Amino acid sequence: MQNIQLTGKEILDKDFKSSMKGYNKDEVDQFLDMIIQDYEAYEQRVRDLESQLEQSKNQTTQRETRYGREHNTASEEQPMPNTGGTNYDILKRLSNLEKEVFGNKLYD
Repeated sequence: MQNIQLTGKEILDKDFKSSMKGYNKDEVDQFLDMIIQDYEAYEQRVRDLESQLEQSKNQTTQRETRYGREHNTASEEQPMPNTGGTNYDILKRLSNLEKEVFGNKLYD
């Protein structure tokens, strides 16, 4: 990341030398005023985003500290079911349930 070389105050305080074929001083001043406003808005935006990032990092760290161990153990103990064979699994369970309820009479 490149370091910022100027502040809004430094831009405001910059004094340009004049020459015979120089620019209109009022136009330059107006343009520099716009640059200063944009620059200060960007600086504020960067500070806000850095603050949000820091808050997010802190929240993530807190969640990992509180729930990380519990969540990891819970997911290790009970693996998620495979959704690819859902219909087959349901039919297999129904078949086993019918065997338990009605016995082997249905399949004889």
